[in-house]
Amino acid sequence: MARSVYVTGIGRGDGRQVVELGVMELLTRHVDRVGVFRPLVHTAAAGGPGTDHVVELLRGRYRIDLPSADLYGLTYEEATALQAERGVDELVSVLVERFRTLERKCQAMLVLGTDFADTSIPDELAFNARLANEFGAWVLPVVGGLRESADAVVAEVRNAYRAYTDLGCNTLAMVANRVTPADKQQIARRLTTRPPVPCYILPEEPALAAPTVAQVVQATGAEVLLGDATGLARDVRGFVFGGATLPTFLAALTEGAMVVTPGDRADLLVGTLAAHAASSPPIAGVLLTLGIRPGPDVMALAGRLAPGTPVVVAPEGSWVTAASLSGLEGRLTAASPRKAETALGLFELHVDTAELISRIELSRSERVTPMMFEHVLLERARADRRHVVLPEGTEERVLRAAEVLLRRNICDLTLLGDQDTIRRRAADLGVDLGLDTGAEERRAGGAVARIVDPATSPLRENFAEVYAKLREHRGVTAELAYDVVADVSYFGTLMVQEGLADAMVSGAVHSTAATIRPAFEIIKTAPGAAIVSSVFFMCLADRVLVYGDCAVNPAPDARQLADIAIQSAGTAAQFGVEPRVAMLSYSTGTSGSGADVDKVREATALVREQRPDLLVEGPIQYDAAVDPGVAATKLPGSQVAGRATVLVFPDLNTGNNTYKAVQRSAGAVAVGPVLQGLRKPVNDLSRGALVQDIVNTVAITAVQAQGRSER
Repeated sequence: MARSVYVTGIGRGDGRQVVELGVMELLTRHVDRVGVFRPLVHTAAAGGPGTDHVVELLRGRYRIDLPSADLYGLTYEEATALQAERGVDELVSVLVERFRTLERKCQAMLVLGTDFADTSIPDELAFNARLANEFGAWVLPVVGGLRESADAVVAEVRNAYRAYTDLGCNTLAMVANRVTPADKQQIARRLTTRPPVPCYILPEEPALAAPTVAQVVQATGAEVLLGDATGLARDVRGFVFGGATLPTFLAALTEGAMVVTPGDRADLLVGTLAAHAASSPPIAGVLLTLGIRPGPDVMALAGRLAPGTPVVVAPEGSWVTAASLSGLEGRLTAASPRKAETALGLFELHVDTAELISRIELSRSERVTPMMFEHVLLERARADRRHVVLPEGTEERVLRAAEVLLRRNICDLTLLGDQDTIRRRAADLGVDLGLDTGAEERRAGGAVARIVDPATSPLRENFAEVYAKLREHRGVTAELAYDVVADVSYFGTLMVQEGLADAMVSGAVHSTAATIRPAFEIIKTAPGAAIVSSVFFMCLADRVLVYGDCAVNPAPDARQLADIAIQSAGTAAQFGVEPRVAMLSYSTGTSGSGADVDKVREATALVREQRPDLLVEGPIQYDAAVDPGVAATKLPGSQVAGRATVLVFPDLNTGNNTYKAVQRSAGAVAVGPVLQGLRKPVNDLSRGALVQDIVNTVAITAVQAQGRSER
């Protein structure tokens, strides 16, 4: 029977989607097959895939490969008719049967309770309690604290615990969500002993309550005149209604606001977009009313001023439009991935996930999928947050990755580059880096970012002195060093060297040489490391392998190959992969000869001599290293053959081609290259890196920095 968690509440407005998303994330870190089940769903949401916004968000984000219909029980209308005709026992029986059908296919289950909205279920709380009991699920009640006093929240949590416990439920924990941030500590203190289960307090997060521009368009029936999908996904943090003259109106603008003004006020439209282009301040978009479309010349100018920024026109006047916007709140949907990242960051910051998973009694699966590896990676980086410098602060992919890293509280960041350019670029992309006033309060305890311009930073002069001293044997003068350290790669590397950052990641637009040359000159190799090398984490369908060296050393000799093997084993162990090292060759054991095989044989002997504690085999062919059947024939009795986790290639040509072949042909996720052998972590990105690649590489680099700190 799968372990199940039933997330429920006591009324509307509790924002429990944050908790549902957080629990799903937690379950998928530990087991591969997690199912989601909503027993009752509204009619409009029952027509097939993509209809219930929370179920479909979880289904898409966590790649739940199950038919959509299996994830739902009945519609509320079907449930009401069945209950009226055959009684509540029959209704529960049908829902239990559908739940069990899905449960048999999964290792863990997340159940989404009824939403207390326009339902005809009498005593909805008792109904949820009975379903949870029949499903054999832990109950996780969520109490809403929006605009409630601390006294009211404490009372509601205790009452909800008592209600579910009296109905026979096994309560996993209690969650008070959307509480006033100033009351959080007081509420947590008062709930320390009563109820006698963990109580987690999540403060209200304005970014989650903010609707997107796309929601505004839908609510007002507006037509999009300008703007791309990224612009429509921006959060709307407020509304500014325009009717005053331009100078007066500009003073009223606030960051992230949506401007609402009649369509014939071209002056306000152009002035607002010009202010946005200058980041003073960046806005979410412009909503024109009265159905009036500005002329083509005005729209052409608007498009040039702020490319991607939405300009939409609503058919009604300002009063009717304002009424449509009243009470509009954000929702977690598959179309709002940024909100999902914010929600997960909030949950992980305020919930003791280790405590929660131990209470669920869910053991981690031996099978490691790419998603599980990624989850564990982010979890480890977050557990001991480090500071990473990103030299390519104006690059779109880096900015988008930075937003994810900050929302998930993975690490603190320094972005290098001109401050105005970075702010303007972030505004154009709709990226929130938390740089505005009030961000520190909103992200109390969470990851933060800052911008440093090497050209104007007061650190430049000191860095020039440090670099000149390091390179004086190469004839580098103070004047030359002053010019060199203005380069973002050198400046970022010096931040790491001088302890102003823990690590650096670059390479999205810079070459590998531009990224690692400063590290060779300034940080240098770690004690005991002969060379700097690299590995890729190859996430296959059911396991994670470590490939080295596929990116740095073209033709290592036997001693260098041994060093690569030892370093790769250490990197594997650091990231939870038990090192069993295969020294690859075109020959296995003693069956072959020649210079290339002899080099691998010598390297294997050196590894055994230097690290007798490591399991290592070589020379060995790839199939004998990873396939138990082949291993039983070619190297029977080997502790590595057929079970290798660290595969060391004899040269760069072999390694680079093999990792790319496995990546493309087997659909593996390749994370890296991860550099090893430096005193402090610096990692290089592929210039074709996607946003998620950058997120993963930064997380790996942060974990490497944790290891350096421990040593």
